[in-house]
Amino acid sequence: MKTTGSQENEGLLVRRIKNGTVIDHIDGGQALNVVKILGITGTTQEALSIATNVPSHDMVRKDIVKLTNRELSKEEVDRIALISPRATINIIRNFKVFEKKGVEIPTLIEGLVRCPNPGCISNTNEPITSKFEVLPKGLHCRYCDWVITRDNITGHII
Repeated sequence: MKTTGSQENEGLLVRRIKNGTVIDHIDGGQALNVVKILGITGTTQEALSIATNVPSHDMVRKDIVKLTNRELSKEEVDRIALISPRATINIIRNFKVFEKKGVEIPTLIEGLVRCPNPGCISNTNEPITSKFEVLPKGLHCRYCDWVITRDNITGHII
């Protein structure tokens, strides 16, 4: 059977992992922000694979992040949901998908985002955790009414 150029390019872009997490359906161009949110640097122990701007049936383009030997906490998944609400989290055990779930954006976010308003009480030495209400247009600070727009959230995630 003769293959066309498009068929030759289909298939796995990166190797399967034995154990860990695959974050799929990340909004195109957001994979490096996901890695930053997870605190992954060149000095951490996880093996990391990143695919960016991959063609997708459901999305125009998507990114994929694979982490070996690591499963994400709920807090980490909530952070990912802020920048990529369509992402899916796949827990891999012994090369098989053990669990697959979508991310959920909480209605109230506590301690995950820093308010950009320098005068906000959450940025002082008071023992207060930042609190943001999630709105369609972005995040609304419960203390000072500052709004972080959706396209500017990444820079404020703690």
